Amino acid sequence: MTPFALFLILTSIAGLVTGELLLKHAMQSTHAGGFRQRTFVLFLFGGVSAMAVYFFLTLGLLQQFDLSYLYPFQGLSVIFISIAAALLLREKLNLQLILGSVLITAGVVLVSVS
Repeated sequence: MTPFALFLILTSIAGLVTGELLLKHAMQSTHAGGFRQRTFVLFLFGGVSAMAVYFFLTLGLLQQFDLSYLYPFQGLSVIFISIAAALLLREKLNLQLILGSVLITAGVVLVSVS
């Protein structure tokens, strides 16, 4: 794998993580002002745009790599989303979530070295 391919894979995952966080924030903003609130529309548009980047980058990566090779990298998104949600959305991490994330990371490492 070239450094550029790794960059594209990580950018794809960043699009997924960013999209999920923005969509979560958009939905949380509806509690205060409903769906007509400007912040809801902005976060919704940003989340959908980030998810579109993820989607199209993943399609391009599927042209170059096997799905069985790319899919383990998607497992890393669980770790990134958990950490980002704790830092940015103030969600609480419990032991079960941390342990699950560690097991996913171990699985990604095992698959990527094979």
